[in-house]
Amino acid sequence: MKNLLLLLVFMLPAFALHAQETAKPEVDKTKYKIVFQLVSEDTLAHKGLVRQITNTLNAAPNSKIEVVCHGPGINLLVEGKTTQAKKIKELTEQGVLFVACENTLKERKVEKSQILKVAGFVPAGIVEIVKKQNKGWAYIKAGF
Repeated sequence: MKNLLLLLVFMLPAFALHAQETAKPEVDKTKYKIVFQLVSEDTLAHKGLVRQITNTLNAAPNSKIEVVCHGPGINLLVEGKTTQAKKIKELTEQGVLFVACENTLKERKVEKSQILKVAGFVPAGIVEIVKKQNKGWAYIKAGF
């Protein structure tokens, strides 16, 4: 009996650890609305943003997400400059919206035809973000 008790004392932590390792994280069913602002041309920031969005959708798959790219951040959406075209396409297939600021396009002399086909356009990036915030969307500034 004493040996059985000792065995249980030593085995319980192992069973608890195994249960923690095999338990699936709980999925959040909330319908979050999140607008990300990207103004960085740093490709590491672009990669980080894509990872953040992927992690968000894994944890809360019902989330609505829009990424507003303006200023130097427009490069995320420019064919030939972006390093994330494949991931952006995958995310748009999951409902994520990527939009380019038309003011930035004019300022930087970027044609709409140079923007990834899966992206959309907004007249003014800042105004788009403010509109989303006025409708209750959470705001996240992407980058470092």
